[in-house]
Amino acid sequence: MGWRRWAFFWDKGVLSKMEVKTSLLDNMIGVGDMVLIEPLSEDTFIENLKKRFDHSEIYTYIGSVVISMNPYKSLPIYTAEKVEEYRNRNFYELSPHIYALADEAYRSLRDQDKDQCILITGESGAGKTEASKFVMSYVAAVCGKGQEVNKVKEQLLQSNPVLEAFGNAKTVRNDNSSRFGKYMDIEFDFKGDPLGGVISNYLLEKSRVVKQPRGERNFHIFYQLLSGASDDTLKKLKLDRDFSKYNYLSLDSATVNGLDDAASFRTVRNAMQIVGFMEDEVQSILELVAAVLKLGNIEFKPESRCNGFDESRIKDKNDLKEMCELLGIEQSVLERAFSFRTVEAKMEKVSTSLNVAQAYYARDALAKNLYSRLFSWLVTRINESIKAQTKTHKKVMGVLDIYGFEIFEDNSFEQFIINYCNEKLQQIFIELTLREEQEEYIREGIEWTNIEYFNNAIICDLIENNKNGILAMLDEECLRPGTVTDETFLDKLNTVCAEHQHFESRQSKNSKFLTDHSLPHNCFRIQHYAGKVLYRVEGFVDKNNDLLYRDLSQAMYKANHSLIKILFPEGNPAKVNLKRPPTAGFQFRASVGTLMKNLLTKNPNYIRCIKPNDEKAAHIFTDSLVCHQARYLGLMENVRVRRAGYAFRQPYEPCLERYKMLCKQTWPHWKGPARKGVEVLLKNLQVPAEEFAYGRSKIFIRNPRTLFFLEEKRRQCLGDLATLIQKIYRGWKCRTHFLLLKKSQVVVAAWYRRFAQQKKYQNIRSSALVVQSFIRGWKARKLLRELKHKKRCEEAVTTISAYWHGTQARRELKRLKEEARRKHAVAVIWAYWLGLKVRREYRKFFRANAGKKIYDFTIQRIMQKYFMGLKKTMPSMSPVDKSWPARPYCFLDGMHQELRRIFHLWRCKKYRSQFTEEKKATYEEKLAASELFKDKKALYPSSVGQPFKGDYVEITKNPKYQKLNSLVEDKVLLADVVSKINRANGKGAPRIFLLTKKSFVLADQKTGQVKASVPLLDLSSVSVSTQSDGFFALKLKEGSTSAAKGDFLLSSDRLIEIITKLHRIGAASADRNQINIDISDEFLVQFKQDKVCVKFIQGTPKNGNGVACKRKNNRLLEVSVPSP
Repeated sequence: MGWRRWAFFWDKGVLSKMEVKTSLLDNMIGVGDMVLIEPLSEDTFIENLKKRFDHSEIYTYIGSVVISMNPYKSLPIYTAEKVEEYRNRNFYELSPHIYALADEAYRSLRDQDKDQCILITGESGAGKTEASKFVMSYVAAVCGKGQEVNKVKEQLLQSNPVLEAFGNAKTVRNDNSSRFGKYMDIEFDFKGDPLGGVISNYLLEKSRVVKQPRGERNFHIFYQLLSGASDDTLKKLKLDRDFSKYNYLSLDSATVNGLDDAASFRTVRNAMQIVGFMEDEVQSILELVAAVLKLGNIEFKPESRCNGFDESRIKDKNDLKEMCELLGIEQSVLERAFSFRTVEAKMEKVSTSLNVAQAYYARDALAKNLYSRLFSWLVTRINESIKAQTKTHKKVMGVLDIYGFEIFEDNSFEQFIINYCNEKLQQIFIELTLREEQEEYIREGIEWTNIEYFNNAIICDLIENNKNGILAMLDEECLRPGTVTDETFLDKLNTVCAEHQHFESRQSKNSKFLTDHSLPHNCFRIQHYAGKVLYRVEGFVDKNNDLLYRDLSQAMYKANHSLIKILFPEGNPAKVNLKRPPTAGFQFRASVGTLMKNLLTKNPNYIRCIKPNDEKAAHIFTDSLVCHQARYLGLMENVRVRRAGYAFRQPYEPCLERYKMLCKQTWPHWKGPARKGVEVLLKNLQVPAEEFAYGRSKIFIRNPRTLFFLEEKRRQCLGDLATLIQKIYRGWKCRTHFLLLKKSQVVVAAWYRRFAQQKKYQNIRSSALVVQSFIRGWKARKLLRELKHKKRCEEAVTTISAYWHGTQARRELKRLKEEARRKHAVAVIWAYWLGLKVRREYRKFFRANAGKKIYDFTIQRIMQKYFMGLKKTMPSMSPVDKSWPARPYCFLDGMHQELRRIFHLWRCKKYRSQFTEEKKATYEEKLAASELFKDKKALYPSSVGQPFKGDYVEITKNPKYQKLNSLVEDKVLLADVVSKINRANGKGAPRIFLLTKKSFVLADQKTGQVKASVPLLDLSSVSVSTQSDGFFALKLKEGSTSAAKGDFLLSSDRLIEIITKLHRIGAASADRNQINIDISDEFLVQFKQDKVCVKFIQGTPKNGNGVACKRKNNRLLEVSVPSP
């Protein structure tokens, strides 16, 4: 056990204490372990549960068993901090929690190499599924880390949303009720890191697919698909969002408060992706879910035959058609399977028609089988993804989440086998609990005494006995020839089981039940360990048979759907098995037997889930309901078994650590062995010897009163110790305060003396500084007066000197100015004289040449102005820009046009210098096309703006034409799709047209097969029309090898480019003549031995704006071209 830890702190002079809860026995609300309850009765048991539930304590122990109450609200007890709090702690060290059990199981598996199993039981709505999630999330949180480990953990955790969507449904007791049993083996390596897992499923409630009780829903996946799938997905699945359009979906509970089906669907899709489902697998699964919905909408109507027998026919075949399209089944095959049944017996086949009731039975049987097999396939597929990849030795922890004991007003076959499974679990629980008790007693050296308890083996034998068991007789009745009904089965039970003490029936030989009106005639009653349960025999035979007509299995096997063949292997005609398939009861009994063997090999850990009320509301505790669950879960029986010997046990070390303050010899520290200290402690406390026993490592206490006595003494002692600690603490606090004050006084006095001396020194120092400053000032002022007198004398001398020098300079300047004026006057007079002489000399020459010089000067100025204006208005550098500035004067017209020509040539040269070789070749082809077709062919103008690409089918990149490309030896200059015109009807067939320097090739567009390869040497001319059509004829030389089949009449939108390239190849080759281009609206084409005239006319073709070719007679093909 842990200690109470005390934390002290000072707050406004008041000492407080804060208690930290670390033990099962500390600050208990009620009793944390039911083994310690006193007195033990059903009332005190329920009262203790209620008291803890009212304080949000939902977990309680019965020894190592955890009782879990569903709080119907979120509690802050599952945080990461709580995980760390319970990690690597003793089971009883902290208050009861599901994490304590999970940690105990995980540490036993990791450290002691013991395989573990966690059995979670309880009725629907008690919280079994949530409990299994908490266990798995805790184990995932405390085990190792790493990329691969995290991936495995994520896959294990994400398998839950997938299975919940397909296996859970809303019931009157639970909005997320598991309608199947699940057992998961989680596999770990030697370090305790998860490697993978294996999931087993038991007894899916497939009858829910076709019918749900009032107030309940079908499985979640149907509503999630219709609410959360995109419109495109629903369109592919041929579904509508309206729930009311599907007969298999109940409408009164279609929407549930607190459940977001659309968000859940997105969660399921994400979980399937994480687990490892491929996109096509997810699509196949959704198609099967949609098919089940469509199957429920198929309805039948009666049809009378002339032989007097009634047959059934499908009313509206639309849903059948859509279902067949989803599954890839022929509609007629499935329609016949719904109308007829074929019975095979050795060498004979008998086909009988089905009436309406039988047809509905066949439809529902197919829906149930389709969904249940899909669910089993899902479990198998998840197992493939999460299974361990290594084959090394593995440690295993199993988690069992299965139905609890069910007692309804109307109990049928499903409740019978569920309760049989719970009987087996109760049997193994009692056996393993007693075995664990006995092993601990033997291990500790304590004498073992036999414990009286109810052994339910007699009830299990009543159900599963191979000869006289109820399941065996049910199988025997189902296999018996003749008329088999539920009444004949009940008669057999009344005959065989009449004397059994746990079997009751109104029609049995036992006379005491003849007048029991609580027992109807068509029912039988079994006294289970949890109480008596009344079973209505109606439907037992049909549900046990679980028949699916062979015709439907074979129809399913014929489907083209990827999953259907896997789900219905018995439908394979090559593997027809006339042997009757095993019954549902036989299969369940076998799977339960396998489960029991598996559980017996592991160390068990139990979680018993209880539902506090039927309203699914928080803070409501219904005593009668909880008492009923406690009875059929056998909780009181469990407490009695635990208390039959010693009610409480504890290792010596924690026991001594917890109670050592009760004895002076052991307090505060015990130096010897822990067992010896416990002996001294108990002897000092005078505990009677019959109340305890000493084991090898533990102390065993018989009666809870003894433990409570120790706890009470400990509480009193802790109070005395707290008072003592407070007294010592207060004394220490006061002494410390006094010493602090004394020390502070000495420090204050020392600091004051220091301050006074510092103040005196600073006053003396400041006085000395003042005297020094006055003396320095007087000396400085005296020196300043002397320096000023000396400076004034020096400045007077400088000023007089400056004035004298200024007077001398002005006199010299005046003299120089006078001299300069005289020299300037002489120069001016001389210049005027020279000018006069020149003018007199050249006056006659100036008058004779003045006009020419003025003209030349004017012309020069005009030209200069013209060129400057031309520079500012120069057009752009584009060769197609035809603008040019206007000439300012008529006499410049010739030069103006010449400059324009020169500028254009220079501009074109600049533009051409930017061309690459490839672009030059393209423009050369465009120039050649212009020479050939400009003003000759109406199609030419539309081709000017289209670049000549050459390869329009990407023959070198397209893998479809790789083989064709390899057959062509030379480089392909042009590759395009053309139409080859058939002379018989004028229709075109698409062909691949390849042009090289030596030949042209025609090949099939789809297959790439070469249809014709013609050397260009054999080509004599090409004929085209003047219209805007794309027809052209390749005429071959007479007598050449290629001319055997005649000329080629082709059509292409790129006619201009094809013929231009043909013409340029012929012009560039020296060994062949140039190919002639004939442009005419009427020309002859040689087809084998006949010549046909191709005539082009303008008109309106029947197909709209296109060109139409029509055969008029054997010698004429007429091509209609739209008018321009």
